[in-house]
Amino acid sequence: MQSRPLSIPGAIEFTPVTHADDRGLFYEHYRFEALEGAIGHRFAVRQGNTSVSRRGTVRGIHYALVPPGQAKYVTCLRGAALDFVVDLRVGSPAFGTWDSVRLDDVDRRSVYLAEGLGHCFVALEDDTVVSYLVSEVFNPQRELGVSPTDPEIGLSFPTGELLLSPKDLAAPTLAEAAERGMLPSYDECQAYEASLTEGSLA
Repeated sequence: MQSRPLSIPGAIEFTPVTHADDRGLFYEHYRFEALEGAIGHRFAVRQGNTSVSRRGTVRGIHYALVPPGQAKYVTCLRGAALDFVVDLRVGSPAFGTWDSVRLDDVDRRSVYLAEGLGHCFVALEDDTVVSYLVSEVFNPQRELGVSPTDPEIGLSFPTGELLLSPKDLAAPTLAEAAERGMLPSYDECQAYEASLTEGSLA
């Protein structure tokens, strides 16, 4: 499995080796030691989620407050999605910027997002299946969102109709979320990651 850091600190793309024969194919979409070697600490999988989306469906931008936040390992099992990582950490050198990776059932890449980063994707095909391994169980009091159509962030969606949930449509802009104190702090995220690293070495 190969890894490649994205332009957002704390976000990493993983590409598996695929083994194909006349029966079909096999690949490992997650290896704990490959991920932990890349991020420098253990990744505790506490919940697994799956979404099935129509073409044009946008999910996000979602994030969780830190600590503990919610790190994610995202894989597309069927179809294709354009996956976005957005730096929402106030004080980060990359605050307000984003990077993207095409996740599909051809190259079968995955993306890891550290705690405090925002996640969003748009389905590029009908019946796109996306799997998420996450480090914390769902906590509605600490899981928030920023508008995926905020022009200040400027996510680059493909042309065509976009389908958003009422919750995502009503989400605040980045500036509004910052003004309301709703965003994670870069320093808190760094401190939390350091505590995970120290715990892994103990």
